[in-house]
This record gives sequence, C-alpha cells and structure tokens, in this order.
Amino acid sequence: MADENPMYDYNTDYEDEMCSKEEVVKVGSVLIPIFFTLVVVLSCFGNILVLIILAIYEKLRKSANILIFNLALSNLLFTFGLPFWASYYIRGWTLEDVGCKAVKFLFYAGFYSSVFFLTLMTIQRYMVVVHPLSDWERCRAFSVASFIVWILSGGAALLGSHRSKVIQEQNNKYCEYDSVQVKLLIIYLQNAFFFCAFLIMGSCYLRTQQTMIKPQTKTKHKTVRLIFCISLVFFIGWAPYNIVMFLRSLTELGLYPFTDCNVSINLDYTFYACRLLAFSHCCLNPAFYIFGDGTFQKHSRAILKRIFHK
Repeated sequence: MADENPMYDYNTDYEDEMCSKEEVVKVGSVLIPIFFTLVVVLSCFGNILVLIILAIYEKLRKSANILIFNLALSNLLFTFGLPFWASYYIRGWTLEDVGCKAVKFLFYAGFYSSVFFLTLMTIQRYMVVVHPLSDWERCRAFSVASFIVWILSGGAALLGSHRSKVIQEQNNKYCEYDSVQVKLLIIYLQNAFFFCAFLIMGSCYLRTQQTMIKPQTKTKHKTVRLIFCISLVFFIGWAPYNIVMFLRSLTELGLYPFTDCNVSINLDYTFYACRLLAFSHCCLNPAFYIFGDGTFQKHSRAILKRIFHK
C-alpha cells in the first residue's frame, strides 16, 4: 500500500552495477497496462450496475444496502486511479505534483474505505445473527457510520498523499514519497490497520458461525455467506500483498538477505503478482453480488434487457 505506487516501483533505476532488474521492468511494462485496463472495464461495469440496482430496486434505508452502496463507491474510487498508473507504464509519468498526490489519494481512500465498509458489513451481519433482538440499527451512531468512514478514509488518504511528490532522476519522473522514513511509516501503519481489521472481522465471523450452527437457529443467512466470500477474497488478495510490502521494506533498511540481488528480484516478481491479485478486488466484489445473490441476478437481467432491447 505505501509501496503501492507502480509509477515508482516498476521504473525505479534498478540497473546498477551489482543488480540489474531490466527484465523485471520489462515484464511490468507489458503486463500491468493490460491487466489494469481489464480491471477498470470490469470494475466500472459491475460497480455501476450495483449502484443502479440499489438506487432503483432496493431500499437504501436498510443498513446492509447502504453499506453495499458505499462499498461500490469505494471500489469505483479505487478504480479511477488505475488508468493513470496503466498510462505511466506506456508513456511515463507526465503529471506534476498535484497529479501525483491525487492519484495516491484515490488509492488510499479507496483502500481504507473498502476495509472500513467490509468491517462494518461484518459487524452488521454479526449483530443481526447473534443479537437479533437488539435495537442497534436505530442508534444515531450507525446512521452516520458511512459519513464517519469517508471522513476517516479521507484523512488516512491525506497522510499518504500529501508527502508525495514528483521526483526527477535523469530523464525519468517518478511519483514517490519525499523521504524513506515516511515511506516506511506508512507501510507499517497500513499493515497494522489491515491486521486489526482482520482480527475484528475474524472474531465476528467466528461468533456468527457458532450461532448459525445451533439447532435452534433455523434461518439461513445467505447474506452472511455472501459477505463472508467477499471479505475472504479481499483478504486473500491483500494479505500476501501486505506481507510482501513488509518484506520489501526490509530492503530499504538494508537487511540481509533482502539486499541480495536474486532475493530482491524474486521478491519484486512476487510483489507484482500479489499486486495484480490485490488490485482486482474492485471488480470482483460486484461479481459476487450479481452472480451470488438471487435478487441482484433478477434485477441485473431486467436492467440488461432494457439496455439491449432498445
């Protein structure tokens, strides 16, 4: 995440006398633009479709629908930064400091808000299943939860973006942090944030599943399974990315064996693969709704029929 910026990671001047990473840069310059283009198309189509379904057919007064709506907005926000990154691999970084800060802000705001909303969705399902008689959804705190999430996500995004700037090295420009210390600080803060969210969501799902398998619990909570799948895919994608991010930070500290050339190159390839997996979450979420929920399937067919039968 702090090192999420492909503008710098793939095109940093890796070619020194000891360790040339020319092949690594070449692979990234071909693979990443194609992959990001596919993700952008699928994400825009899927998330906009989810927003339309929720706005036209579903009641946005329900807490679950509000969270899904905001998660789709979060996915789109994350998606809007990807075209700039894909363009960078082809033409290089052409924007100035403002553009650098804006693109990083989109990434951070999209990532943080996604984790927040997934965590809230988990808590919401936990309360519905484990404490079905509670009146928690009517409390004022939850009614403004979405606004609080966006404020917190925006504040966290500013932390990672306002210290970014365009760095000129020879004939190349990079969008990077103004110091290594800031870069490492953001890496460790985001790893801690991700780990805390994982603990909260894991605890809620454990308690939820324990309640659902009790003999007296006869209601089948399909929404629980759907949100569980979305959260699971999210963490399967982002957990390896966070781990590799942490390992790469050890290179910045000059710790052996991460400074070894072969180890560094293999770590870079692993990082690229983990990044592709993590960044695809924005187009996978709507696919779960559309193909995994009967109500969304019905509304999707209705909307598509209206579009293609005109």
